[in-house]
Amino acid sequence: MSNTENKKGSPDDSNRSGSLLPAAQTGERKIEHVRLCLQEDVAGHGITSGLERYSFKHCALPELHFDEVRLDTNFMGRTVRTPLLISSMTGGSAETGAINERLAETAERRGWALGVGSVRAAVEKEELASTFAVRRLAPSIPILANLGAVQLNYGFGVDDCQRAVEIAGADMLVLHLNGLQEIFQPEGNLDFSRLLERIEELCHRLSVPVGVKEVGWGIDGETASRLYDAGAAFIDVAGAGGTSWSQVEKFRNPDPVRRAAAEAFADWGNSTADCIVEVRAAQPNGTLIGSGGLKNGVDAAKALALGADMAGFGRSLLGSAVTSSEALEARLEQVELELRTVMFGIGVAGIEGLKDTTRLRKKANG
Repeated sequence: MSNTENKKGSPDDSNRSGSLLPAAQTGERKIEHVRLCLQEDVAGHGITSGLERYSFKHCALPELHFDEVRLDTNFMGRTVRTPLLISSMTGGSAETGAINERLAETAERRGWALGVGSVRAAVEKEELASTFAVRRLAPSIPILANLGAVQLNYGFGVDDCQRAVEIAGADMLVLHLNGLQEIFQPEGNLDFSRLLERIEELCHRLSVPVGVKEVGWGIDGETASRLYDAGAAFIDVAGAGGTSWSQVEKFRNPDPVRRAAAEAFADWGNSTADCIVEVRAAQPNGTLIGSGGLKNGVDAAKALALGADMAGFGRSLLGSAVTSSEALEARLEQVELELRTVMFGIGVAGIEGLKDTTRLRKKANG
């Protein structure tokens, strides 16, 4: 990146329309994560989302007007304007807080649900709370607060989780599972023992619904069943095929052994498509978010047709989010147009019709 681009990305020079890319490496973890996701090859290698194995059977006579195609649906008992989610990405610093604000404003305008990054930092340091306080900018959309599930083994209790929800003004909490990331992260917390019972306790005691997500290696059907049985209100499969957090942490870890070992896990994980199919088969009525490597509205349509209730986008939106409000708005609008075009192309006018379609098929070589 050129010096001119760095200067443009400076927090002091940025505004609502300008770039929010931090100007330089600072050693602050959340900023490093953003920069690495944008500037390094952090995708999994040798593994895909699996969505490319599916295609839709075109309907030449859809018998509907394109303007009739609607994206509104139901999520967690409320009507939402789209079945689309901006997945948890960042927060915890002035620079990343500005990204959260831009995401919130744009999600509100377009009717996407919004997940914020891990609120742990703000629970521990009150001065960081404003970087997650997005409800004032997004009064009507579902907001998901986010914490690492492993923190339940490191002193985080119900009150801390409730505080995370209050900071974000969230409607629900999602606990993320990131075991492999913690191994390769310099600051990693490695005690994942007896975590299910702690998740179960939280699900029954917190004032808002609690869901569980992966961070990019996928939740399979068996694991999802255990989580649903423990009281999880929803599952976000967050499958492999997008960002690999072992690859991200490889760039941050000063230990040469762990950096080298991370490479062995570049193709690790359960593909997003397989996870959606497995979880839906295991729990036909469970609320399910499909995310992990989704790139466009066609991918979103496939995730919904395979069984997801919502489709989540993460790193594929990040570049637009740091570039400008206009770029992010255009990116979300494009995804919506692609999704509506798929629906028109198979002759369904609503999301329920997409979820029930028989026109999604596995490719012969898939």
